[in-house]
Amino acid sequence: MKLASCLERALGDVFLLIGKECPFLLRDLLACAELAQVFGHAVMDVLRVFIGSPCGLNLRNVLWHGFASPQDVPPKYCSAMLLLTAGLGQLLKSYLHHHTKVTLAHRPFVALTNLEDVIVFPGVTYEALSALETVMTKSTFLLKIMLPYWEMAVTKFKSHRFADCAMLLLSQLETGLRRVFAAVNKCPDRLLTAESTILYTTFDEILAKHLNDGSINQLPPFLGEPAMEFLWDFLNYQEGPRVRDRLSHGELNLREFPEEAASQLLTFSLVLLLRFTEEDTLSGLKEEAAIQSLVSLAEGYRSRCHPAFQLQKQVLSCEKSLRMWPVLPLPEDASQEADRLGGNSEACACRSLISNIVSELFLHMPACVCAVSGSDGLPPEKWPQLLSELCSTRVPTLFCPRAVLEVLVVLRGISSQCQRVSDQVLASLQLRHRQWAERRLRSRQRQNYLRMLSSVGLLSSVLLLILLLLALELLSVHAVGGKSAQQRQEYLRFLKWILQYAENLAAYTSQEKNKWREAVSLTHAVLLRIWNFSEKKQMLMHLAKRSTNKDDPS
Repeated sequence: MKLASCLERALGDVFLLIGKECPFLLRDLLACAELAQVFGHAVMDVLRVFIGSPCGLNLRNVLWHGFASPQDVPPKYCSAMLLLTAGLGQLLKSYLHHHTKVTLAHRPFVALTNLEDVIVFPGVTYEALSALETVMTKSTFLLKIMLPYWEMAVTKFKSHRFADCAMLLLSQLETGLRRVFAAVNKCPDRLLTAESTILYTTFDEILAKHLNDGSINQLPPFLGEPAMEFLWDFLNYQEGPRVRDRLSHGELNLREFPEEAASQLLTFSLVLLLRFTEEDTLSGLKEEAAIQSLVSLAEGYRSRCHPAFQLQKQVLSCEKSLRMWPVLPLPEDASQEADRLGGNSEACACRSLISNIVSELFLHMPACVCAVSGSDGLPPEKWPQLLSELCSTRVPTLFCPRAVLEVLVVLRGISSQCQRVSDQVLASLQLRHRQWAERRLRSRQRQNYLRMLSSVGLLSSVLLLILLLLALELLSVHAVGGKSAQQRQEYLRFLKWILQYAENLAAYTSQEKNKWREAVSLTHAVLLRIWNFSEKKQMLMHLAKRSTNKDDPS
């Protein structure tokens, strides 16, 4: 398994000596003319026999997808692959010797994305390892013929060979889940190994919502949403670690594979094995506090790599950044001048609109969220608590429809631009305050700094308003399915208008432009747009309220 993944990565590096874009699939890579030009057609044919085609031995896929038991692969195949790999090195050396202008450059390894988000289980303890060693001999989840792989995975973890541990666990999780998939969907034929003429069952099919015939896959309701979300987070979501993909394609540095990733997989495997163990067999083990804690964490798991969770994370990050905006103390005359500049009619109109819109948004606050607002709106100290509560509210994420994902893309774009604005303004405030104190600002720069000071309070308020809007729309995001195609397009245009505002605001507040008057005018326009759209009751929070409260006259 390790040799096949590392070889795929190395062959891709050789391809890039000649080609432009490396093929994603190994079979396409092995069939390309570029590699035949370096190694020769005969050598590439041999490679295809070993690892590149279902019509051959197909060793790479048979092993990585967990089809082969330990005794199914003769040692001579491994020996042949090792010798063949060494021979490839000699052929490459010869090719480079004859093409002196060509230099082989290895692509850098990638890092596991958002791994810190999916770390929910504590580090593997002696008790957990002991429990796993006990339960894997009793659980019906695994075939006894595969037990040596599980034992080796534990051994590799103990010896700090975390990549090896993860590889073995991933292939065996796929094997076990394939058996459960075939059982709950009553399709024993899907247990077939990697036949050359039949599409075999992999994680892609096992974790999907529908079967190939369009019927509902019964595995997700059988396993439960938390377990499915964990598997999707670790394996499938684009912003997740995608551990299996990156390991199997040789994208990770095996020596530096993080212990945390192997630890999470090991603990999840323990919890999964426990589900397929007779109650009376291991009743004492399941009553241990440490094991109960792990089971409880698994049952409470929610997606951390889905775009919805990532949006919640962005909103909280931006709010935290906005809290760092408070202006540093200035001489009294400067403060008075900034206050005077901030009191113009357009700024006052903006504040009035913000107050009205926030009051309207508060009408759609979930009952589970505690927020206290007075006649002047929400007190500043209450914003962190409010947004934190909104962003900790669970949003269904498994198998999101395309319409929901389209909305999430735009909402996240808005949030990203708000973060950019906040970071820029904070950097400008700190820089200009320091230059003011050191008397290094020219007359025009001083005036521009005063205009910035007069605007930041308003900009902070409007960004908080937008964050609140994002958080509330996220909670109701599935209501977009209740809109007609035309209504969805109109709603997306509204969101993209806010996105355009945030992008323009980011440009105006950059240190290169410093267009603070224009920023206020821009803000007034977007607030009017938000207010007018809110008046139409076409936001998702309005639709969600109507769908859950039939007596609502709106």
